[in-house]
Amino acid sequence: MAVRLFEARHHAVSYQKYRFSPSENLQSVIFSYLEEKTCLFSPQKVHPVRLAVDVGCGSGQSTCILAAHFEKVVGTDISEAQIEAAKQAPSFPNVSYHVCPAEELPFEDGSVDFITAFTAAHWFDMPRFMKEVDRVLKPHGCVALSTYTTDFSMHYKDCSERLTEIFTESQDLLLQYADEKVKLVIAEYKEVFESVPFQDKRRVTQILDKIPMCVAGVIGFFQSLSMYQAFLRSDPEAAKSLLQKTEQRFLDTMGVCSNETQVEIRIRSVCVLGYKGQRMENPAMTL
Repeated sequence: MAVRLFEARHHAVSYQKYRFSPSENLQSVIFSYLEEKTCLFSPQKVHPVRLAVDVGCGSGQSTCILAAHFEKVVGTDISEAQIEAAKQAPSFPNVSYHVCPAEELPFEDGSVDFITAFTAAHWFDMPRFMKEVDRVLKPHGCVALSTYTTDFSMHYKDCSERLTEIFTESQDLLLQYADEKVKLVIAEYKEVFESVPFQDKRRVTQILDKIPMCVAGVIGFFQSLSMYQAFLRSDPEAAKSLLQKTEQRFLDTMGVCSNETQVEIRIRSVCVLGYKGQRMENPAMTL
């Protein structure tokens, strides 16, 4: 069963403001794989990749990075509020958005070159979604499903270890309010990998990136998480207090007063990649 947790307008605004775009090294893994498979099948590129679909696109941060690589990009999401936020953000002329479930994509059979979902696939009804992936992908099309893990660290001068401890403590508290689907993230998309219906697939688990942001951005990131929103619904005062106290602990540890002070968040992402092509000798691998 699919889960719908990102539909309130205030959550869409928070999501758009504080969620970061897919990181550089994650993008490199995805586009290198796409290039590898495109060249493997067609070195002369007689079968160009024209249409990309970003499923569960949220407010569009991930959709826009596809614009330079495809003739047409469509972001889809079940949340009208998220799609409205995406439409209002700066974009590109070859990018459009559509409200629909991940399990009911509005594309003809064999019409899509590339399907992706960034930090979204774990919310889908996986068997139904994978049937849709198989249905709409062209022969020799690709799919990339990625998420950042719970493996975060926070860095600033000589107090990085303590900042990471505070970050982890707050994250662990919020995980008590996480939906069952978040277990797929904690398991680093092993089940997602197993559900990909193609012989040729791989799971890349060590994608490391550094994200610069200010302290207020870190707190905003917490605020954008589904588990924080669940905490907020359960106990509004406690949820707000957690963010206030976490921010103050960060500032006290850093010895600064401004929540605009820049820090570095280091993340580890996981990406499941699949190729709808011919059987390979060693089709499935984990890196």
